[in-house]
Amino acid sequence: MNFNQLDDIVPLDLIGTIFGAMKHKKLPKTHLLHEAGTICKDIYFLQSGMARTYFYKEGKDITVHLASEGEIITAVDSIISLKKSRYSVELLEDSELFYISYQDLQTILSNHPQYEKYVRLVLERMYTEGADRIEEFLFFTAKERYDNLLKTRPKLIQRVNLGHIASYLGMTQETLSRIRRTA
Repeated sequence: MNFNQLDDIVPLDLIGTIFGAMKHKKLPKTHLLHEAGTICKDIYFLQSGMARTYFYKEGKDITVHLASEGEIITAVDSIISLKKSRYSVELLEDSELFYISYQDLQTILSNHPQYEKYVRLVLERMYTEGADRIEEFLFFTAKERYDNLLKTRPKLIQRVNLGHIASYLGMTQETLSRIRRTA
């Protein structure tokens, strides 16, 4: 979810309230914002830098989400359920970020119940983006997934290593290299 897209959904006073409750950090590349097997308690907004959400399956590192400037990242399976996550969240570049604990966000919503509908709208948009991603895996070829990434997020190719890009697209690095050679 791109935080810059929230302007059309979320009122400025809510954005101001949330940002007023946020903390700020500058962290180095490879820093883990969240480690698999623990409960995630924070939601991160990238001011600058790149991050990814990933998990391990059968010894393979699988990237499921990539976020850059202006985007939100967290271990979504854990943040809402407050259960241990199977995902880790890692910085891919030196990054500057703002973050808020899920508990602090809930306190804001308790004090301002009129804002709950906007959080629901944000969650709906995130759900739709996830559903679109699943649809890509079900109905698009590897080349079509790569072409769509080039069309929608072209800068990722220069900023994220090809192993992570291949994993994110659900293909081997060899397949990605072959697709790139023919493109």
